[in-house]
Amino acid sequence: MTSKPVKLLFVCSRNRWRSPTAEAVLNQVDGVTAISAGINHDAETPLSGDLIEWADRIYVMETAHKKKIEREYATLLKRKPVRNLAIPDNYRFMDEALVTRIRARFPEYFA
Repeated sequence: MTSKPVKLLFVCSRNRWRSPTAEAVLNQVDGVTAISAGINHDAETPLSGDLIEWADRIYVMETAHKKKIEREYATLLKRKPVRNLAIPDNYRFMDEALVTRIRARFPEYFA
């Protein structure tokens, strides 16, 4: 019997560097499906209620992202906590240091 994949949603500001990197890194893990989005109006993939509902777990890069999601999507977040990865906006897409930092936040997948 195969278990269904865990669905992870990664959120940053503009969905250009941090959350797409997290998406790419975690999609390499068996049993994980990851998607990324941004909270800003100019995000590559804007965050939506559909993405919130789709996700089993939601991870943000900064406290401001968490506050905005909890404010705008409160009714969709019942029993679905938003976790802050505390990754500052000073990395490029797939930056080696960013990949290392993301992997360190998920020891259950990269032990």
